[in-house]
Amino acid sequence: MLSKKHKVSAVALVLGFAALGHANAADQFPTKPIRIIVPFLAGGSTDAAARLFARKMGEYLDQSVIVENRVGADGTIGARAVKNSSADGYTLLATSNAFSIVPALKTNPGYVPMDDFRGIGPMVTAPFFIDVAANQPYKTIHEFIEAAKADPEKILYAIPGIGSPNHIAIETLFQKTGVQNVTSVSYSGTAAAIIDVAAGRIPFYASDYVSTAPHAKTGKIRILAVTSEKRLPVLPDVPTLLEQNIDVAYTYWLGLLVPAKTPDHHVQRLSDALQFAMSSKELQEHYRNEGAELAFIKPADFDRLITKEVSDAAKLLSDLKIEKR
Repeated sequence: MLSKKHKVSAVALVLGFAALGHANAADQFPTKPIRIIVPFLAGGSTDAAARLFARKMGEYLDQSVIVENRVGADGTIGARAVKNSSADGYTLLATSNAFSIVPALKTNPGYVPMDDFRGIGPMVTAPFFIDVAANQPYKTIHEFIEAAKADPEKILYAIPGIGSPNHIAIETLFQKTGVQNVTSVSYSGTAAAIIDVAAGRIPFYASDYVSTAPHAKTGKIRILAVTSEKRLPVLPDVPTLLEQNIDVAYTYWLGLLVPAKTPDHHVQRLSDALQFAMSSKELQEHYRNEGAELAFIKPADFDRLITKEVSDAAKLLSDLKIEKR
C-alpha cells in the first residue's frame, strides 16, 4: 500500500507524463491536413503559386495541404476567413502584397495587417517591367520621363485597379522622378490592360513578365526597364531603373500568413516547409522562366517587410489624394 508521500509522488509522476505527452503532441505539428485559403480566383498567379507550394510543403510536413478559394471584396473575404480561424497553424492565407495596400483603400477591410496576422514568408517575388506601346517614340525611360514632365496631360498609363501593386510601382517611379498630373486608366485586370497597351491605345504600363513577354517578342511592346535590383536572366538586355540612375527598386510578392496568435513553433515548422519547397529545382526553374525569384525570408523579416509596405502604401495613396471607399 502506498504511503501518502508516495501517493503524492505518483500523482506528480502521472501529471508529468501527461504534460510531456501534450508537449510531444505540440512538437508533432501538423497532425492533420493544412488548409491554404486563396482570396483570389482559381487560375490566377496567387492560386497557381499556392497549389505548387502546397504540394511541396505537404511532402516536407508529411500531411495533405489543401488549397481553397474564398473570392471577393478585393481579397478581404478570404483574409477575414483566415483571421477568424483558429490560430493553430492549420489555416493559412496565400495572398499578394495587395494585402498591404487594401487597408489604405478601404474604410473597413476587416483586418489590420500585422495586428491580425503574422507572416510565414513569401513564396515568390518578382519585379515589374516598364512597358510602352510600340507606336510610342520613347526608346529609354528617361525619354519617357522627360515627355511626361513636359506635357503630362498627353500621357495615359494603364493600371489593373486603383491601388494595385502595378499602380503603386508606377506612382513610386513618378514620385522619384518628379512626374505629376498624368492620368491613369483603370482596367479589370492585367490581361485587359496589356491588350490595350499592345494595341497602342494606352502608351504606358508596368506589367509582370508573363504578361509582357509575348507582346515584347512580337514587337507590340517595348520594354524600357525592369524594377528589380539586378537584370533578369530571362531578359538580360533590359536594364534596371537603378542602373539608369533612378532610385526605384520595387517587387511584388505572393506569400503565406497565419493568424497573429499562431504559436512560434508552428510558424517555424511552416517556414521550414516553405524553405524546403523553395529548394525544389522544379519550382526554381518554373519561376525563373516566369521572370520571378524564390528568395527565402524569415518570418520576422517578412513581418517587418509588410509593416513597411503598409506604411508606404498609406502615405503614397494619401499623397495621390485617393480616398478610402
